[in-house]
Amino acid sequence: MSRWVLGRGVPSARRERGAAAVEFALILPVLMVIVVGIINYGDMLSVRQSVSQAAAEGARAAAVSGGDAATKKSAADKAVAAALAAQGQSCTSACTTTIDKCVGDESNDCATVTVVISYSGVIPGFGLVLPDRLKYTAVARVS
Repeated sequence: MSRWVLGRGVPSARRERGAAAVEFALILPVLMVIVVGIINYGDMLSVRQSVSQAAAEGARAAAVSGGDAATKKSAADKAVAAALAAQGQSCTSACTTTIDKCVGDESNDCATVTVVISYSGVIPGFGLVLPDRLKYTAVARVS
């Protein structure tokens, strides 16, 4: 009797031999989409950080440079371009620098630098989830 039970279990194991490979083949595309999405999202965060750094550098450059508003604006624009170039990015026409009165403190001037760049992602196909433009604004009081 014990021989019959052992003999019966072997064909059952043979029928399930390829089940793991089929399950892996079904799950692999889902896992790959998740991994590629994580890579794309991480790259977007890295580029977003360089955009915020460029805006902060531009505002700081305007705040510490001497001269009139045009000189301060020029210094800010050069600092933004240099910071973005270090990351392999460039500013679109939407990047602006303004020297105006500070909000809430009309006695001082503030430099407001807005950096906007186009973003397409490392791996195409995630345009529905990731933004196509990255924007950051930094403000610094000009002395």
